[in-house]
Amino acid sequence: MKDDIRSILRTKRLCFDGGTGTVLQEMGLPAGQAPEALNLSSPETIVALHRAYLAAGCDIIKTNTFGIHRLKYDNYRELIEAGLACAREAVKDYENAYVAYDIGPIGRLLEPLGDLPFETAVSVFADSLRLAEQGGADLILIETMNDSYETKAAVLAAKEVSSLPILVTNAYDESGKLMTGASPAAMVALLEGLGVDALGANCSFGPDKMIPIVKELLTYASVPVILNPNAGLPVVKEGKTVFPIGPDAFASYMKPLAEEGVSLLGGCCGTTPAHIRALKAAIDTLPYRPVTEKELTLVSSYTHAVVIGDDPLLIGERINPTGKPKLKEALRNHDVGYLLREAVRQEEAGVQILDVNVGLPGIDEPAIMRETVREIQAVTALPLQIDSSDPAAVEAAMRLYNGKPLVNSVTGESEKLAAILPLIKKYGGTVVALTMDETGIPATAEGRLAIALRIAEAAAAYGIKKKDIIVDPLALSVSSDGKSTKVTLAAVEAIRRAGFRTVLGVSNISFGLPAREKVNATFFAQALAKGLSCAIMNPFSPAMMDCYYAFRVLQGLDPACADYIAYTDGKSEAAKPTETVDDGQRLRFCVRKGMVKEAAEAASSLLATEEPLALIDSQIVPALNEIGLAFEQKKAYLPQLLMSAEAASAAFGEIKKRLPATEADGRRAVVLATVKGDIHDIGKNIVKVLLESYGFTVHDLGRDVPPEVICDFALAHHVSLVGLSALMTTTVPAMAKTIALLHRASPAIRVMVGGAVLNPEYAAEIQADHYAPDAMGAVRYAEAFYR
Repeated sequence: MKDDIRSILRTKRLCFDGGTGTVLQEMGLPAGQAPEALNLSSPETIVALHRAYLAAGCDIIKTNTFGIHRLKYDNYRELIEAGLACAREAVKDYENAYVAYDIGPIGRLLEPLGDLPFETAVSVFADSLRLAEQGGADLILIETMNDSYETKAAVLAAKEVSSLPILVTNAYDESGKLMTGASPAAMVALLEGLGVDALGANCSFGPDKMIPIVKELLTYASVPVILNPNAGLPVVKEGKTVFPIGPDAFASYMKPLAEEGVSLLGGCCGTTPAHIRALKAAIDTLPYRPVTEKELTLVSSYTHAVVIGDDPLLIGERINPTGKPKLKEALRNHDVGYLLREAVRQEEAGVQILDVNVGLPGIDEPAIMRETVREIQAVTALPLQIDSSDPAAVEAAMRLYNGKPLVNSVTGESEKLAAILPLIKKYGGTVVALTMDETGIPATAEGRLAIALRIAEAAAAYGIKKKDIIVDPLALSVSSDGKSTKVTLAAVEAIRRAGFRTVLGVSNISFGLPAREKVNATFFAQALAKGLSCAIMNPFSPAMMDCYYAFRVLQGLDPACADYIAYTDGKSEAAKPTETVDDGQRLRFCVRKGMVKEAAEAASSLLATEEPLALIDSQIVPALNEIGLAFEQKKAYLPQLLMSAEAASAAFGEIKKRLPATEADGRRAVVLATVKGDIHDIGKNIVKVLLESYGFTVHDLGRDVPPEVICDFALAHHVSLVGLSALMTTTVPAMAKTIALLHRASPAIRVMVGGAVLNPEYAAEIQADHYAPDAMGAVRYAEAFYR
């Protein structure tokens, strides 16, 4: 009987197998043919490949099921069952060899950036993953994910339909981010919150380029870390795609990473049984380095993680209807734009987390909370605090939240604990624990600490760690109890000494008093001095912000006083309301921030006084250039870029109503296609959105497009610029064939290429005219081509 894989993961270093598609091509798989088809047509080939890796010394083989799902194959069940049968056949003579059910991305971007609903993605993954356990897999490997949201959908599906261990590896780019912006720390926060058994990185490039990514993963992860890199980036030699890092060099790069603490090592594209044999020999005698618990309290968004620790953080309180008539009116009128403006204003004022509370009598709170969280995440990269007393609203938001949220809140009441803690366990989150129970709020610091300890004990029973609990000792109005401030401050100090992080709704202290800002700021300073970790506060209060930045300087938390100086330099603009900006500036602002409805409204208003084409040149294009430049400088991320493009398109829609109807011609036209054999069109679709936002006419031929179809279309429509995309190494030969056909057909045609498996050298070798490293690179080339 095999050893329990969950126990083995934390006690022994394990070795994965290597590449599948690239090795199968060497074994005769025709270029452009899907490797998974061999599960049915030539199962003996797949079994032979698995056995070659097992003979090389690997402990875990991946099923040949990476690209199989119901949106791609009508017979997906048959293909999956055959792939699992091949793997089981291969390991039957190996006592402690494990079968990982391998599943990759669907190939479409999720809403709001794409057209695939989150729940549809969960369902697609679930339909495949429920077959894994039935078919005899020992674990699930979700790999090559370049979007945190799709990663979450896959993990949720695995948790809901299977009891197998879940391992996840993401594909990072050379900037150390996923395609949609997530850092390794953000993925650790998300995935550990969801309860995966191991996490890491795969594909992208060789192990030599992955060192910074691995080090960040090891810094934050409290679960085993996986590394399955390529054998370098592919090159073309004598008309054949090859990978430059050989077995010995691959092993020499991987050995130090094993010594650093990587627990599971293997390979991806271009790695062979010889690579795994060399790797196994290099690491087999190394002492195992146990995984250590990182006592880090993390929350995250789709781009980054925030550590709640010794450096205090600000949580913006403005999206909460309590005492805010305008927000109440906006919620009742379903004015989402008002909420988005408040979110953006607070981000620009300097908060690190946004509180989101939409609780109001007479509204459907779960539905409004779901919509609000989705829309806010489309315009800001800040982590959110989901704030509701309604468990249904909390679950609605947590399920679709793209990251690891802060959840406000749970109390010591048995009913509340039973309602909220299972949600924290299932969806992952850091929970705010209010120090109150069925008997009320204790009048002493010791009483409030006792409730915090009971909540932590209850959370531990669900597997929720102490580091994922932030305690709110509760700030009560000093006007009704003159001693309340001292009790709260003593509780902050006592709870902090007990090893918890703390949070307070600071402005509660001044309720019922005039000139509240003065009381709030003084109390804030006192609480910070006692060790307060987070403050839920008004970032538009100069006194509060002055206190915060000055405190960090005096505590040595602001190196060279850089944040303080930047704050004082920009202080006069920090809280400027967007409502007071004229329509021209607001249109530019809304396009830059991706506020779709507001951009259309601002454009419509401006058209009463400005010429349509002048509006495009003076407002929309400059806004797009601003966000495009920020993206190129790694100051903005793909979701922000796409939402800005959508906002620009909405504004263009209003402008086109005032323009005379004209037929598009080929003078600024681009043909786009994903090449034959490749069904992944995320990158192509992103390029399409951006090109259209810049005014290009785009002919999108779709995915898995034969070379002849692309060439015939370009010639028939007199289009001189063609963009080709490929994600899979096995489909690059089809790209090369397409380029050659286009160049033979017309010397005037230029071809730009992009995709995860390409680089400038590889693009040049297959005779592409331009390599676009990202969507903005494609836009810049198209602009230069048609200038």
